[in-house]
Amino acid sequence: MSEYSELKWRCRRGIKELDIILCYYLDTYYEKAKKEERFTFKQLLELEDPTLYGMLLGNIASSNSEQKKLLVKLRKN
Repeated sequence: MSEYSELKWRCRRGIKELDIILCYYLDTYYEKAKKEERFTFKQLLELEDPTLYGMLLGNIASSNSEQKKLLVKLRKN
C-alpha cells in the first residue's frame, strides 16, 4: 500500500467533518508540505476523533507548537 493510500484510509473518520478536512489537506497540501508538517499531520491522525475534533474547533488546546500551526492551516480550509 502506498503512503498516500495509507494516509487516505487513516483520514476516514467517524465524524464526517473530519473526513472532509483531513482528506482536503491530504489532497491539496500534503505532497508539497515540509517533512515536519507531514510528521505533524501523521501525529494528528493518531488522535481520537473527539480530541482531534475539539482541537479543530479550538475547544482543546495543543501544547505542541507544530500542531498549533497545522491546526490553524486546517481551520482556514
